[in-house]
Amino acid sequence: MIDLNADLGEGAPNDAALMPLINSANVACGGHAGDVDTMRATVLLARAHGVRIGAHPSYPDRANFGRRSMPLAPSRLVIDITAQLWSLKAVCFEAGVSFSYVKPHGALYNDAARDPVLAKLIADTVREIDPGLALMGLAGGELLAAGRQAGLDVISEAFADRAYRSDGTLQPRDLPGAVLDEEAALAQALSLVEQGGVTAVDGSWLPVQADTLCVHGDNPHALAFVRALRGKLIAA
Repeated sequence: MIDLNADLGEGAPNDAALMPLINSANVACGGHAGDVDTMRATVLLARAHGVRIGAHPSYPDRANFGRRSMPLAPSRLVIDITAQLWSLKAVCFEAGVSFSYVKPHGALYNDAARDPVLAKLIADTVREIDPGLALMGLAGGELLAAGRQAGLDVISEAFADRAYRSDGTLQPRDLPGAVLDEEAALAQALSLVEQGGVTAVDGSWLPVQADTLCVHGDNPHALAFVRALRGKLIAA
């Protein structure tokens, strides 16, 4: 089985149409986007389609959609992440479901993939809230290592539509070619599934071992892309 996950509840118009096409929904819980109403709507959609629910916390940075690193004090970041996870936990409880994993968003995700201190803070915070939660992070990154060390289950993630550097990190969004066009993204997804790796931006081959494949739901062509991706994967 190929697990497709998408970031939802972020204000994009495609959530209802995307939900039946994915396996796991990363629900924005107030840091970069979302509020109680959007969380509730997304959770109910996921429940209706039998989609696994995950929390998608970020730096408290709605102005920049969570895509800017923030040098917060560790205690402040723990408070922010904890508040976001408990917000989603309350919404899920109300809906009679639960979320099963945590995937940081944007800059927090990328920073935690590189920084073992930040990765440990996130892993320890998640364990404190619920040691039964899994931690989703960049394949080969520090967040997964910290999750394992904390005794959490981890979910290794790869990206269909993001370019990779040769060290396994994602090409920053402010650099050319960071987000792949549809044709390149479809080819990269097939490469990840069939060959277990991708061609990095410098032309080198990068092995990537992944448990789930991310498809972004916040661009205008998301729905068409996910439909095309499912078709390609089924055909292959």
